[in-house]
Amino acid sequence: MAIERTLAIIKPDAVGRGLSGEILKRIHEAKFLIVAIKSVRLTKSEAEGFYAVHRERPFFKDLTEFMSSGKVVVMALEAEGAIARWREAMGATDPAKAAPGTIRNALGASIQNNCTHGSDAAETARFEIGYFFSGLELI
Repeated sequence: MAIERTLAIIKPDAVGRGLSGEILKRIHEAKFLIVAIKSVRLTKSEAEGFYAVHRERPFFKDLTEFMSSGKVVVMALEAEGAIARWREAMGATDPAKAAPGTIRNALGASIQNNCTHGSDAAETARFEIGYFFSGLELI
């Protein structure tokens, strides 16, 4: 399996509930390397740019308002098969449908307040990591 990078976000609901440390602990336990990390508060415009692929979806307005509602922690994670492994660690989008032991099952409150985001494919990961981190931050 190839070494990959994926973007992970600890969303405003999790940061606001003080869950960043628990999620970071789970990332370390799963043997991901955190290549880059920062805490930011997205503007509405920045959230819209990040989620531009969903602009025509009915949830776009609520999603971008939520993602700009408070601080987030963004990370570039690296590991063998990082994209699939991070998605597996997060669990299904709906915490009620997420597998036991996953982040969203254990810590998520709803489909929107599900604590984490992860890239869904290699091309998406490249865009998403580049959205938050410059080349120098990723060395």
